[in-house]
Amino acid sequence: MTVSETVSELVVLLAEDGTPVGTADKATVHGPDTPYHLAFSCYAFDADGRLLVTRRARTKRTWPGVWTNSCCGHPGPDEMPGEAVRRRLEQELGMAPEHLRLALPRFSYRAFDGRVWENELCPVFLCRVSGEPILDPTEVEDVVAVPWEEFAERATAPGSDVSPWAQLQVRELVDGGHITRFLAETAPR
Repeated sequence: MTVSETVSELVVLLAEDGTPVGTADKATVHGPDTPYHLAFSCYAFDADGRLLVTRRARTKRTWPGVWTNSCCGHPGPDEMPGEAVRRRLEQELGMAPEHLRLALPRFSYRAFDGRVWENELCPVFLCRVSGEPILDPTEVEDVVAVPWEEFAERATAPGSDVSPWAQLQVRELVDGGHITRFLAETAPR
């Protein structure tokens, strides 16, 4: 039995302006009328500057089997988003972030997969990782390391098979020059 099966995970509910207004059980939040809530996304790069791209487990409630950024999740009540990134990278990929940086603090989106809505304020983080990933199969089915340019092209292509949040995030990351700057500033010396 996994921790997620035995312990209720709470997400932080938000007002339209991003102010916390309460909490709810994650298992009950995502559905046909998902309330606005706090999440995060992380893009993790290896020592060679390649992005770790993950395929969500097919047992996930939202977007099962879809390719996406390195890690996503929800900060718990009183948990800073950066700490949630650290927790989830360890859980999902068995990795610790280095040079963790907030790139898009106010990224927000809504997306529908045909059954479930996502409705999130989702700050976007960048980090470096080292070592080989150890996948939590309840979260991640597969991971590949690809050049950023390759993933950006795939995510922004018409009819992309990448998660809808990553498609939107990649556009903002590219437009702001965030990845080029981050990789240059954190390159191994």
